[in-house]
Amino acid sequence: MSVSLSAGSLTALVAALRGAGCVFAEDEALLLTSSASTPDDLAAMVDRRLAGRPLEHIVGWVEFGGHRMVVDPGVFVPRRRSELLVRRAVELVRRDRAGDALLVVDLCCGCGAVGAALARALVDVELVAVDSDPVAVRCALRNVDAVGGRVYQGDLYQPLPGALRGRVDVVLAVAPYVPTEARELLPPEARLHEPSTALDGGQDGLDVVRRIIAGAPDWLAPGGHLLLETGEGQIPEVTGALAQHGLIPSVARTEEPTATVVVGTSRAEPDGE
Repeated sequence: MSVSLSAGSLTALVAALRGAGCVFAEDEALLLTSSASTPDDLAAMVDRRLAGRPLEHIVGWVEFGGHRMVVDPGVFVPRRRSELLVRRAVELVRRDRAGDALLVVDLCCGCGAVGAALARALVDVELVAVDSDPVAVRCALRNVDAVGGRVYQGDLYQPLPGALRGRVDVVLAVAPYVPTEARELLPPEARLHEPSTALDGGQDGLDVVRRIIAGAPDWLAPGGHLLLETGEGQIPEVTGALAQHGLIPSVARTEEPTATVVVGTSRAEPDGE
């Protein structure tokens, strides 16, 4: 499925995309032509992109963690920076639980890319994903089902089966962490075409993050890990909240792309218990 363009038409397409503010116009032009099935299909896709629709919503997928993940219109598009969450989780699992079967919960899962990427990177993973948005849940079902996982609709831990309490080895969360006032500073394609519930984290951006931290001790297994994506300036507040709830905090960062992951580790059972 692709549409061939003459050199002149391809150049014109690249120029149009660049004029609309697409930084990687050449790459986008090739992706659009390879995704379209007819010239009319391509024209409609280009029109949507020039109107500011996210490229991933137009082609129907995003590359994340080395895998193609389905992403539908109206669903949060996973960013490259969130791959740090997956890499850090893999490092922790291989250090602490190498060879063990793992129970992983992906909260605020969106399209389910983070949990699905972790399941693909490891072996013997039972993945459970949760989101409150029914549109996201329908999308996540395809990505999570591909790795044998389950998806629940509901508010954070609320829809999880009670049998999982105290047994979860890894909780992942790309929760909304943009302060409400800062949301207006986001690029238009995010601000206008992704759900506000996936972006707006309240006055300081941490309303949902705090709730995730508060609930984590009830669900984590001894020595289990909670991994949260946050902003750099939010680290002191998040690490303080983790410590307040009895979790041992640590921080991982990358510079390219800029990403910050805060980890809270539950304590192992005391000797003799």
